[in-house]
Amino acid sequence: MNISRPDCFEALEESPLVSDFLGKGYVILPTENSEGLHAIRELVADTVSETLNISPTKSPEDLLNNIHLYVGAESLNDLRLEVIQTLRSTPWVRPTYYSLVLEALHTLVGNELAMQRGLGLSVQLPNDSSSLLPIHADVWDGDSPFEVVVWVPLVDCFKTKSMYILPIGSDRSYQMVMSDHQNGSAEDLYASVSGDLEFLKIDFGSILIFTQTVMHGNRINIEDETRWSLNCRFKSALSPYADKKLGEFFEFVNLRPASRIGLDYRLPEGFSE
Repeated sequence: MNISRPDCFEALEESPLVSDFLGKGYVILPTENSEGLHAIRELVADTVSETLNISPTKSPEDLLNNIHLYVGAESLNDLRLEVIQTLRSTPWVRPTYYSLVLEALHTLVGNELAMQRGLGLSVQLPNDSSSLLPIHADVWDGDSPFEVVVWVPLVDCFKTKSMYILPIGSDRSYQMVMSDHQNGSAEDLYASVSGDLEFLKIDFGSILIFTQTVMHGNRINIEDETRWSLNCRFKSALSPYADKKLGEFFEFVNLRPASRIGLDYRLPEGFSE
C-alpha cells in the first residue's frame, strides 16, 4: 500500500515561523495579545510611580524610557526588585504573559508546556555599567537545551538599548572551537564573534523568542533612554530538565489528559517474583 505523507507535516515544516527559528535560532513577531501586553506595562509603570512617588502624569512609555531622571544606578536594583515582587504576586500576570505568544510557542516548542515560575526583569539605564550581561549561552550554566526564552520589551529597544544575539549558524561554528578561548575572558570571546552578532531592533508590541543555546548578551546602553524588558523561559513539559527543575524553577501550564494519566500512573506492586 502506498500511503502519501499527510499535508499537515509538510505545512508545519514549511511554515515561515519554523524555518526562521531553525535558520536563526530566534524570531521576532507581533504579540498575540496587545491588550494583555499593555496591561502588564501599565502595572509596571504604576508600580514604578508608586515606589518612587512620581506623579503619574507621564504615559507608561515616557515614564519607563526616562526613569533614569528619577533613579540612579545605586538604587536601581531596589526598584527592580519591587517591580518583580509586584509581577510575581499579581495572579493574572503569568497567564497573560503566556498568552502574548501562545500560538507561536505551540508551534515552536509544543502544546504541553512548562513555564518559569517567576518573570525576570531587566532595566538598563543609559551609560550604566552595572547592568551588563556578558556574552554567554544559558546552557553553559546548567539550563536545558530544550528551553526557549520569551523576551518582551516594555519600550522600543534598538542598538545598545537592546540585546545582541549570535544567529545559530555562526554560533555553532564558533562553539565548535570554544576551547580556543578557554584562557580568555568573556570580553575576548565577544571581540572574536562581534562581527557576526546582531543587535536586535524590537519595538514595544513585538516579542522575541530565542533558543538559549546561542550566545547572547548586552552592552553598555549608550542611547539616551532606559531599557525595560521582561524575560521568561518555556520548554516542552516532558522534555529533559537540567539544573532548573520542575517544581523549583518550572511548573506545568498545560498538560493533555493522556499525559496527566501517564504521570499519575503507578504499576501494581506486591506481586511475588
